[in-house]
Formats: sequence, C-alpha cells, structure tokens
Amino acid sequence: MADVAIEYCPRCGWLLRAAWMAQELLTTFETDLREVALRPAPKGTFRITVDGTPVWDRAVDGGFPEITVLKQRVRDRVAPGRDLGHADRRATDTNR
Repeated sequence: MADVAIEYCPRCGWLLRAAWMAQELLTTFETDLREVALRPAPKGTFRITVDGTPVWDRAVDGGFPEITVLKQRVRDRVAPGRDLGHADRRATDTNR
C-alpha cells in the first residue's frame, strides 16, 4: 500500500484541482493506496509524490498533468504492469 501526497498552493486556488485528482486516484487505485493527502504548500507549488518520490512537479514538468498521465505515473509506482484500460489505450492511440 502506498501513500500519495498532493501539495498545492491554496493562494493560487488549486485546492479543487488537487481534490479532484485525489478522488480520481482513490477511485482508480482503491486497493493499492493507503492514503491520498492534500497538503497546502508555498506559492506556486503543485507537486504529487508517491511514498515521497515525485511523480509530477509543476515546476519541473510544466503545468498540471492530464489525469491519464498522472494515473500512469502513479500506476508505474504502485502497480507496475497493471492495465488502466481506456487511459492506456488513449495514450497509445495518440502516439500513432
């Protein structure tokens, strides 16, 4: 079981985005995650970690992740090889 943390800037108005992403991760990985924590952070921060390892950082990756990309990155850490169904097919389809 893994722990996910979503650090977000409350002054930037990113709480709803962080909460939505948390909901999506909890729904998709309901048996693989122990918790998804929402953590207020300094101005401009939007970072997602799995067991302390970054899977998305707005400052590094630029902007916010598409939900399919985020799910794939989390999956790669908590359930490698697991098929994400439509999320994996859509990513493959767009690479053609």
